[in-house]
Amino acid sequence: MIASTFMLLAVPSGALTYPVSLPPSAQSVESPIMRPAVAETLPVEQENQSTAGPLPVPGVRSAKPAIRNDEIVVTARRHMVAVDPLRAVNAQSFAVTQTVDRAFVGPLAMAYKKTLPTPVRDGLRNFLYNLHEPDVFVNFLLQIKPGKAAATLARFVVNSTIGGAGLVDVAKRKPFHLPRRRNGFADTFGFYGIKPGPFLFLPLIGPTTVRDLVGGGLDRFLLPFVVGAPFNKLAFTLPVGIVSTLDHRAEFDDQLHELHDESADPYAASRSFYLDRRQAEIDGLHGRFAPAAPATIHGDEAPPSSNPLKTPSPDPSLPVSPEQIEGIAPASQPLADSPEH
Repeated sequence: MIASTFMLLAVPSGALTYPVSLPPSAQSVESPIMRPAVAETLPVEQENQSTAGPLPVPGVRSAKPAIRNDEIVVTARRHMVAVDPLRAVNAQSFAVTQTVDRAFVGPLAMAYKKTLPTPVRDGLRNFLYNLHEPDVFVNFLLQIKPGKAAATLARFVVNSTIGGAGLVDVAKRKPFHLPRRRNGFADTFGFYGIKPGPFLFLPLIGPTTVRDLVGGGLDRFLLPFVVGAPFNKLAFTLPVGIVSTLDHRAEFDDQLHELHDESADPYAASRSFYLDRRQAEIDGLHGRFAPAAPATIHGDEAPPSSNPLKTPSPDPSLPVSPEQIEGIAPASQPLADSPEH
């Protein structure tokens, strides 16, 4: 007993003891009590490389394996985030909207484009843009951007007077050089860090989010609430809404076909396109412009891109709705800068 205890204590500190299987001849002549003393010793480096820990030695209480100072223990908890929690409902709404567009809205929009001369359509579009300038002005003030707010106000005054109630965009030309910028209450919400919330594809509205839907409602009621008639009369809002939607649909017909017809999942493509564009607009308010097309984000005018899907541009909403009116529409549904003609 004394000899076995002495041999156990003689094991060097910092080494492991592993029992060794002895040949039958050795097992037959040695006492079982002496067996733990016949051991191999492994250096500390091999101990640290072992993930299973030392094997138990009979008669010796095992200790917890030491933790190296250079080891990092990471624990993770599974957290699943629903990217599109309302996809089932949204996809059905998208399918219905597509059906209505192919049967009704699309053909009407193309007839509108073929019937009205380009100067007339440009004038109507400029008029709708000009109606939205007061909303842009207010939101630049809320975002503490006095320079852009002043430029927007000057642009509105110039186009409302010299430009004949906004029918001609005089402000963007010499000597004024005041480009049109897009803004709204939804942009202000995003500017101050309010998250978009779930994605929605609503009938008569199209793609939006909870944040954009609320902000768009404030945009729609700004002119009717502040100015009143005729902006709060159905006789004004209904025809303006129809003209705006038809012009929007006709102007971006090629883009919509590329987005919907050339995608394996048109709904997912429309959703990604809308969310990416909206995020680009919010980033633009913070001065974070995409390297590919910095001038197009946030609505600053720039030469039209050869591939409109690569730059922020209007959402692919299709139905006839007052939501598409630039003058009283929500920020979630702004029209992109019209190409130069």
